[in-house]
Amino acid sequence: KRSYHIQKSTCSACAYPSAHMRRYNWGPKAQRRRTTGTGRCRHIKTLPRKFKNGFREGTTPSSQKG
Repeated sequence: KRSYHIQKSTCSACAYPSAHMRRYNWGPKAQRRRTTGTGRCRHIKTLPRKFKNGFREGTTPSSQKG
């Protein structure tokens, strides 16, 4: 990306390589562009189902037939 400053070795857009993303409350439109939900949400989109079942792991589901 062009906003990466080679001499400073930091990104002015996202503050890479710091641990946290760069985000300021004076730029609400920029926050909307980068917020949760703009990507794939690979982990978050399965959470409602897991929460509903109480975060069960390693058990087989009971039969729905009878």
